[in-house]
Amino acid sequence: MKFIVCVKQVPETNDLKFDSGANRVLKEGVSTIINPFDQFALEEAIKIRQEGDEIIAISIGDAETKITLMRCLALGADRGILLDDEKFQDSDTFATSNILAAAIKKIGEYHMIFCGNSSFDTGSSQVGPELAALLNIPQFTYAESVEKVENGKIKVKTQTDEGYRIVESELPLLVTGIPPSSFQPRIPPLPKILAARKKPFEVWKTEDIKGDENKFGSTGSLIKIIKLYKPPKRAEGIVITEDPNTAVEKLMEILNKDKVI
Repeated sequence: MKFIVCVKQVPETNDLKFDSGANRVLKEGVSTIINPFDQFALEEAIKIRQEGDEIIAISIGDAETKITLMRCLALGADRGILLDDEKFQDSDTFATSNILAAAIKKIGEYHMIFCGNSSFDTGSSQVGPELAALLNIPQFTYAESVEKVENGKIKVKTQTDEGYRIVESELPLLVTGIPPSSFQPRIPPLPKILAARKKPFEVWKTEDIKGDENKFGSTGSLIKIIKLYKPPKRAEGIVITEDPNTAVEKLMEILNKDKVI
């Protein structure tokens, strides 16, 4: 079987700086990592892989994004594809999904697509479902684990507001993974990192994936960023250090004064 894992490179820190004129996040000097949700999705693909299966890691970005894809190869992916073109820049989730859909159609036959449930930098949780809709395939969201794959069907454990449920579908389909609290991203050992350099790696441009260019980049984006800024820091809270009885009385006074109660 062929598994496709969509990954994103994200900043390792929340302390970001912005170019207010261009409404962009400044990447210079900011270390990056694989989006942890995407790494979990990759780990699930690796977990169910059998002999003869292929895992393809794909990402939209620039030359720096190759580092993230090489990490995916070191973790266990078999092939990396970087979608790097100026026409892909400034894509919102809709344009991103269209770029990925065009690239996946170029890849050809596949059985499963894995995405992270959301990304650490934007957290919209839209790319996976939009991609499934564009490819017209079933989707499982909030997937915590792939339970079984056999006879052209898959069973997945998904999170719900009430707990969990086990869902089943025929292949092909798309799964967006959300890691359990116990998940710890692996760090590949040095021999795996060195071996990753020998695995197939391709860079695709707009002309390679074809598709509708009017749906790529800022031209194809439905969301227009008006302003990027850091939210103001919250004011320091009130700390009451008296004994419990006195503290409760003071707290009630403050809540009454602010008309909370």
